[in-house]
Amino acid sequence: MPRNVVVYLGDYVDRGPDSRGVIDMLRGDALPGFERVFLKGNHEASLLRFLAEAEHGLQWFAYGGDATLYSYGVGAPRAPTDPVGLQRVKSEFACQLPPEHLAFFNSLRLMHTEDDYLFVHAGLRPGVRLEDQNAEDLLWIRDEFLTSDAEFGKIIVHGHSISTAPVVRRNRIGIDTGAFAGGPLTCLVLEGTNRTFLTS
Repeated sequence: MPRNVVVYLGDYVDRGPDSRGVIDMLRGDALPGFERVFLKGNHEASLLRFLAEAEHGLQWFAYGGDATLYSYGVGAPRAPTDPVGLQRVKSEFACQLPPEHLAFFNSLRLMHTEDDYLFVHAGLRPGVRLEDQNAEDLLWIRDEFLTSDAEFGKIIVHGHSISTAPVVRRNRIGIDTGAFAGGPLTCLVLEGTNRTFLTS
C-alpha cells in the first residue's frame, strides 16, 4: 500500500516575525492520510545552541534569532556582546519557550530516506560515506556540495541554498527558492518516477 509522507527540510524559525506561530502550525494535525517527517535546519540548531551557550547569541541574532526571541515575548539584549545581557536573555527565553516547543526542536532529525531519495537540510560532504557524515555539514554545507558531481547513493533533496527556481542535477534537487525573502515557497512532489514542483 503506498505511503504519503511530507518531509519538511528545516529552518522553521528566524525567517519572519512569527516563528512561534510557525511551530504551533507544524505541531498541529497532519494532513489526513499523511505521515510527517521534520528535519533540523541550521536555524533550529542555532536556537538550541543558544539555549546551551548564551554567547552563541551574537551569531544567532545576526541571522534572525532576535526575531524568534520577540515572537516568544523576549527582547534581545541591547548589546549582543554583553555576556550578562546574553545570559539574562537566554534564561528568559528558556522560561518563555513552551516545553512542547523545546521537545519539537529536540526531536528534529538530520536526514530521512525514502526509496531513491535522501532528504537533508543543507547537503552532504562529497567523498564521505553516508554513515560518516557529520551534523555540521548536514546543516551548513554549501559550495563543496553544490558544485560536486559525486554520487551519494541517493538523490539528495535539500534546501538551505537559495535559487530563483528549483535546481535539478543528476545527484541533487534543491528546492529553497527564498520564500522568506519574497520568493515562492516550493514543494517537490515525488510519486514513483514522476517529479512535480508546487510553488506558492
